Amino acid sequence: MYTVGLQHLKSYNYLPVECQQMQVICDRINRVYSSGLEESVQKFLEMLGKLNRAYLTDLEEKVLSLLELEIIP
Repeated sequence: MYTVGLQHLKSYNYLPVECQQMQVICDRINRVYSSGLEESVQKFLEMLGKLNRAYLTDLEEKVLSLLELEIIP
């Protein structure tokens, strides 16, 4: 895990509710991500973590939900 100082972060001027939505998405990704996953699944989760929007598309949401069902005991 890396720590980044606030002065190094780019501001996207998100609203507080959007920040909360992004935190929820990040938490979900972190719960399912592990080095033991297939490379394609790791790359998908990494891509979701790099999105510059505070929501998932319907398809992204479905895939993440499926991964949560498959991976989280």
